[in-house]
Amino acid sequence: MSLQDFLNYTLLGYPIAPILIAIGIALLGMVLKNILASLILKPLRTISKHSSTDTLEKIADLAEAPLKLSIVFGSFYIASHWLHTPKTEPFIHLIFKSFLTFVIFWILLRMVDKFSTVFNFFSSKVGKELNDDIQNFMTKTLRILVIALGIMAILQEWGINVSAFVASLGLGGLAFALAAKDTVANLFGSLVIFSDRPFQVGDWVETPNVDGTIEEIGIRSTKIRNHAQALVSVPNAVMANTTITNWSRMGKRRVRTRIGLTYGTSAEQMQAVVSDIKEMLQNHPDIHPDVIVVNFDEFEASALSILLNFFTNTIVTAEYLHVRQDVNFKIMQIVAKHGAQFAFPSQSLYVESLPK
Repeated sequence: MSLQDFLNYTLLGYPIAPILIAIGIALLGMVLKNILASLILKPLRTISKHSSTDTLEKIADLAEAPLKLSIVFGSFYIASHWLHTPKTEPFIHLIFKSFLTFVIFWILLRMVDKFSTVFNFFSSKVGKELNDDIQNFMTKTLRILVIALGIMAILQEWGINVSAFVASLGLGGLAFALAAKDTVANLFGSLVIFSDRPFQVGDWVETPNVDGTIEEIGIRSTKIRNHAQALVSVPNAVMANTTITNWSRMGKRRVRTRIGLTYGTSAEQMQAVVSDIKEMLQNHPDIHPDVIVVNFDEFEASALSILLNFFTNTIVTAEYLHVRQDVNFKIMQIVAKHGAQFAFPSQSLYVESLPK
């Protein structure tokens, strides 16, 4: 068989020559996809090496996989034209348009994953960095949005009326929204918590409903370990709309108390006790020096009362209690040093005369 006879041979009604050319173009695209993609992206990578940022390198990375697939698909599309099939050309053209739409949204989806840190960039410009949880939430939301828009765009290419389909889901969407309103409220509550940051894991907080340490901040709820070591789960919608006292952000912790001395204490003893207690607090390494109040201010029913108001440097409960104990011991030593006595609730009864 001569070459001319072989080229005139038909397979399934098509000449063998166009079939071989189409197969060759398709194979060539598959073999050369990596080389062609590297040549196309090489200018971006070259510029990126001389740039202070890696933005162009990221763009090249996210475009590489879609570009390789596009080269392969493009070679198949070109190969199909050598077969001269008028009946299938509209179908092939529709597939080609759908593929282009798919590639565009695939690149957008990869951009969302690759440039998720852009949220932190813009938030840092306004002076507040985003929490990792809210950043992940926004990234996932954008991914779902891109995928949904991509599917709708491809369906639109195939003549499916997406607008009518979406409109038909309106009633069902309304019912779903009403059923999920608590979930949505908790979701927006978590966004408020992540953005405002009224507390973080490890903080000791107090609300009208619970008092304890933050153990976990989730998308739906916040888990708090109370002082009885029980784990309390509070919906974020409640946490976002309630009064929260964050004791861990005090900076210093106040001590406000009174001590009472007996009415047998002389003025000189009282002055010495007040003066020594104030000096002791001023020299104590664990007492904040800015606010120290020690004053004999009231004559109570059974005691001469001294008001003490000061702050500890620590806010940790165990250390705070240790400082208070140390201060109390020193106060007892000062009172004993000056021969005074602590008062306790008592009553004096005077009898003018006794019955005979």
